[in-house]
Amino acid sequence: MKFINLCLFIIFITNFSNSSFSNELNIYSHRQPYLLKPFLDAYTKKTGVKLNVVYASKGLAQRLASEGKNTTADLILTVDIGRLYIYKDKNLLAKINSQVLNKNIPKHLRSDDGTWFGLSKRSRVIAVSKSSIKKGEIKRYEDLADPKWRGKVCSRPGSHVYNRALMSSLIATHGFDKALEWARGFVKNLAKRPQGNDRSQIKSIYSGECEIVIINHYYYGKLTYSDKKEHKEWAKSARIIFPNQEKNDRGAHINISGGGVVKHSKRKDEAIKFLEFLVSKEAQKLYGDVNYEYPISSKFETPKKLKALGSFREDKLLIEEIAILSPKAQEIIDTVYW
Repeated sequence: MKFINLCLFIIFITNFSNSSFSNELNIYSHRQPYLLKPFLDAYTKKTGVKLNVVYASKGLAQRLASEGKNTTADLILTVDIGRLYIYKDKNLLAKINSQVLNKNIPKHLRSDDGTWFGLSKRSRVIAVSKSSIKKGEIKRYEDLADPKWRGKVCSRPGSHVYNRALMSSLIATHGFDKALEWARGFVKNLAKRPQGNDRSQIKSIYSGECEIVIINHYYYGKLTYSDKKEHKEWAKSARIIFPNQEKNDRGAHINISGGGVVKHSKRKDEAIKFLEFLVSKEAQKLYGDVNYEYPISSKFETPKKLKALGSFREDKLLIEEIAILSPKAQEIIDTVYW
């Protein structure tokens, strides 16, 4: 995989060296190419603007910082607020004021200084075995630390950005000490060493290794609507729970995919137009159709297949707080060996 990413990186750098024309945009992306392609194709068809992409899972912020004013990049697209916030922290993003972005993106899902913007939502949900966990037995993230679930829980490593963000949200809600207490209880309930990705957590329910797992909701969507029979079987063995939905509770933890305009972009106006396209009705539908991600705002209709996974009330915590608390979250994760 690293070799493939490197090849992609080299190919796109070659493209970048020849792409300084006004009808082109250069994008640094942490999003996988196949997920991004439908948006690029739709925008090019609509505007005639060619979109060149450098994809890499790591190192793009460092590259952009080293390029400085000489960069040819115009836009950053990434997933997880923690990754996006790195660009702001390094002062790599331009401050922009777009009425379209401000109108279509809820305030808690965009920066207050106009440097970064949430573009779609994903929720970190609980998936449980249909055969062994009764409805209503688990309602909150906090329930996962209950000793009654000892040896029944599975998870990917806590240091992964998805779990670190969830840990940040628990610190924001309960404070460091109580979040640490929760993490200790959660880790004691693990059936095996944290490993794998979110898909493999669902598979572990199907195989009987685990009864309770934490995943991003769209992985369940991908398995449910997969062309592979075995993936559908994995999904059928589980049901997902959007946590913390009671009347006075905070709602389910969410994270975002997002983006921003590069500070030293030579084509800022065109870059802003592309971001505005990503929060249009057309693009917001694509997020649901391509990757089962929820629209960034309730003003946009949720695609039918995504509706079937369930609706939920989200935690309205300022998403930036999750990034700010990330070091503290990692401290807890390291302390409890998650």
